[in-house]
Amino acid sequence: MPNSQAPSPELQHFYISEEQSIYLLKADDARKHRAWIRLCKQQLSKLGYSDIELVGKGAYGFVFAGINSHGQAHVFKFSRITLPQQIQDRLEEEAYMLSQVIHPNVPPVIKFEHVGKQGILVMARAPGEDLDKLCLRHGALPARIIVSIARQLAQILNYLHNGRPLVHGDIKPSNLVYDMERDHLSLIDWGSAVFAQRDGEGNPVNGNVMDLLSSDQQHTNARMGDVYFIGEEQLSGALSSPRFDEQGVAATLYALASGQASRFGSKVIPASSIGLPIELARTLDGMLSEDPATRNRAGDYFLKSMAHSHRLHLPDLPTAPLQPEIPVWTLKQAKDVETVTYSSRKSFLREHNEDEPIEKMDDLQLEKYYRNFMAGMGDTEKGFIAAVSRVGQYSLVGGLAIHWQESGVFIDSNLATYNAEEKAALILAVNNMVTLARGIRRIGVFKACFFNARDTLHLERDDTSQPFRPSPDQQLPFEVGDVPSLEDKSRLHSYFEDGRDPDENLELPKEIMTELGWINQIHHTGCIIFEVLPNHMKIHSYLRLLNPRKQAAFRASLDRILSHVDKIQGKGVSGFMKLPYKNTRRFQHIDRKTDHFYPRNPKEVMAQLDE
Repeated sequence: MPNSQAPSPELQHFYISEEQSIYLLKADDARKHRAWIRLCKQQLSKLGYSDIELVGKGAYGFVFAGINSHGQAHVFKFSRITLPQQIQDRLEEEAYMLSQVIHPNVPPVIKFEHVGKQGILVMARAPGEDLDKLCLRHGALPARIIVSIARQLAQILNYLHNGRPLVHGDIKPSNLVYDMERDHLSLIDWGSAVFAQRDGEGNPVNGNVMDLLSSDQQHTNARMGDVYFIGEEQLSGALSSPRFDEQGVAATLYALASGQASRFGSKVIPASSIGLPIELARTLDGMLSEDPATRNRAGDYFLKSMAHSHRLHLPDLPTAPLQPEIPVWTLKQAKDVETVTYSSRKSFLREHNEDEPIEKMDDLQLEKYYRNFMAGMGDTEKGFIAAVSRVGQYSLVGGLAIHWQESGVFIDSNLATYNAEEKAALILAVNNMVTLARGIRRIGVFKACFFNARDTLHLERDDTSQPFRPSPDQQLPFEVGDVPSLEDKSRLHSYFEDGRDPDENLELPKEIMTELGWINQIHHTGCIIFEVLPNHMKIHSYLRLLNPRKQAAFRASLDRILSHVDKIQGKGVSGFMKLPYKNTRRFQHIDRKTDHFYPRNPKEVMAQLDE
């Protein structure tokens, strides 16, 4: 199976850093991808497995699940065969490291084998749902669940770090599976696990002098975990230590309790502001501190204090529905949506840092997340980028433009979801994004469009000497909607009023620009984005007509835009966004949210509510 087509270097800022949707692949690559998944399922069914499904994919491989003839649930991890052999060999190393761990919160390894060149790791399947998916659906998890997860994580860390300490190296919500009914946590994905080189005090861990002499104490053996969750030492290539996992745990608990997708928002949205019991909140703030000594003291305290946490009484307290900081509409029609985000984050947020601390580290995770997107940014900016990414994980369409000025933060937006059930969690994600934007003090603009990858049009050509030509059945889709009644209908946010976006590097022909000028006069909202690779053009769009009487004129203009794509030269991206109203929301800058803890006496609160 080939990797998903990588964007060419000048397009690398185009997508938020998750892997591209299959709906954005070339037709041939999408066919190969589906065929490869079909083949894997066939092979597993021949081995006697049923209910086979693809449950995950990462930089190094794919994970399938199935049930054997005895009714046992297993997972199968395949390495990507397109990777260099030494990278593929890591799957066997993962099997070895997992075989060293025998703990009720860690699903055991069953076997590792080669099928031809393909390495396959078979493990028991963890019961429940991964916490990233759970949190996406529910938003921030209640204090009762957070404390239970914290207690089980502390037990795992105490086990791993006794004896010859072992470092998991990639603790994050998507590597934790939680069974809500049994209140049971499982830690999975041991691909970054190593034996620790240093203990929690920074001393070599080898038991005798000969071991110490034969081991490499100058170079880290650590693997790069997810940079949204790992701590500073692991990111900067320090010798591996149990402290790495404490940082992953702190970041994970913080993200789950605040409904975020990273650790980076903790300066503006501290753990002390998200409704946790005061002791745990203060401990997490300490573990996420910039001061290493504070982090270590808080980590030690966390592991000790969690042994008594089962005594806490933490009933779920009713809360009023969250009010969105910026409007979030619900679209009436049900529709399958695979949201993709296009944003101008590169020009606004990236500050090139010549003194790259991890420049020489060769790691796929690093390539995927850090080097292309986040080097040189401040933590709050990283948290904001992660928050935009989180918003884009919902069934969302629309766009936003954020203007930072000395006097405050001004946001124009049009965000709509097709899934009413996820709206409460989406509102929390949007509010977190707005709060983090308020914590950034700069002069500048950030824009993002959210579109449905299923609506993307694909045009292909054999070589660059030929023009791209749409097929006769291709049309740019659009929806027809009513104007939301609470807004001022007269103030349009133009495609063109903000000038040229510095991230755009594709010059569109004047015929297309003329048509965009025409549809700019028709009351609608949405975006249209042209992405041109050498032999593949993608036209992404989300368009919603807000004046039903103009359907014929709108359709004719969109058809004319498509008829002129054969005039597009060069490669790159050019995108246009139209927000329906210039009803700007204005926010004051903030340094951090105020403290908000779980009440010391929840029974008293419950009694007051019952009165």
